[in-house]
Amino acid sequence: MRIFFSVGEPSGDVHGANLIREFKRRQSDIECVGYGGPQMAAAGCQLHADLTALAVMWFVRVLLNLHKFWGLASRADRYFRHRRPDAVVLIDYPGFNWWIARRAKVHGIPVFYYGAPQMWAWAPWRVRKMRRLVDHVLCKLPFEPAWYRQRGCHATYVGHPFFDEVRRRLPDREFMDRYGAAPGRLVTILPGSRTQEVTNNLRWLLSAVRQIGEAVPDTRFAVAAFKESQARTIREEVRRAGLPIDVFVGRTADLIRLAYCCVAVSGSVSLELLYHEKPTVVLYWMNRFALETVRRLRLIRVKFMTLVNLLAADEPFDRNPQRFDPAAPGAEKVPFPEYPTCEDKSKQIAAHVVEWLTDEREYARRVTMLRELKAKYAHPGATSRAAEYILSQLSARRVPVPRPHFLPIAQAVEEQVC
Repeated sequence: MRIFFSVGEPSGDVHGANLIREFKRRQSDIECVGYGGPQMAAAGCQLHADLTALAVMWFVRVLLNLHKFWGLASRADRYFRHRRPDAVVLIDYPGFNWWIARRAKVHGIPVFYYGAPQMWAWAPWRVRKMRRLVDHVLCKLPFEPAWYRQRGCHATYVGHPFFDEVRRRLPDREFMDRYGAAPGRLVTILPGSRTQEVTNNLRWLLSAVRQIGEAVPDTRFAVAAFKESQARTIREEVRRAGLPIDVFVGRTADLIRLAYCCVAVSGSVSLELLYHEKPTVVLYWMNRFALETVRRLRLIRVKFMTLVNLLAADEPFDRNPQRFDPAAPGAEKVPFPEYPTCEDKSKQIAAHVVEWLTDEREYARRVTMLRELKAKYAHPGATSRAAEYILSQLSARRVPVPRPHFLPIAQAVEEQVC
């Protein structure tokens, strides 16, 4: 059996790698090929290209790389024609993955979307593409299947694969003991996995660190960088700012475990923060044009941008979402204060962290809220359920044998005689 993957995000690379391991555990001779990243390659996927190297955001950057995406889509089309995999598995990255799905459908190859994009939140009219191009939607969040089914998609809830990855990661005890022994409470800064996110948000994060340090001088700070190139940029900015901040690469899980509380750029890392019950304030800075475009066109159709806050909401969908306001009624029920903004919100970010560092009752209340939410939703097993579902669907599927376009000579003569 051969399965073609198309995965373009660093987080999707991790989930794809875990799914590949699960496939091979169940069926050792299964062949996994396609587009992904280094994690999938290490798990045994035969990569045709590292698609995670092209993880880009916003329209202009996509245009600059359009020729690369066209080339990869054409290469996949040729592979489908000549090698014909048994299935195509897509993970996140909808812009490019629609192209892959369209080519798979042309060749009659079943398409599974594992970890479907959050189109219920962002530009929901894209569900028409999902209905037309995808055979099976494997949902990460409990409220997603009903939304997709109401719009004509075949959707199944398997759970969020992030909790499998969090559970799989073992702490580095030597690092934990050594770094955790230093005096003072640790605030971990999580600036995002994409370089553009780091660039956009870093100055505001450093401004918040300065204010927190002035209010609570014995606080320690550490930044968890996704890769070394980002760490170099962060270290240079930290040096210029003259702030006492440690910068690490590949230590995200350990730094979250060691943290008293965190400041994070919005993303799937919020689920890891939920799993470890870490009070966190979330920032997502973008330029004014981008933010106003999103708001004026009403592209966002949910109350919050943070997944954890959506899980906690009684009704996550909202055609007219309001900005988070810590002074508004009900704000205390939002697990992670969040700030999607084009302005300087470092003062508000610092205020939340200072409150957690100085008010034990408020900190304990926040941890209890996260613990209850974790008990309800943070269950592992999504990878296993997804693998079982995909393989069962493929084994039950009857592939019709195409009729030959000519008859063997002996058979043709026999039919003429008869």
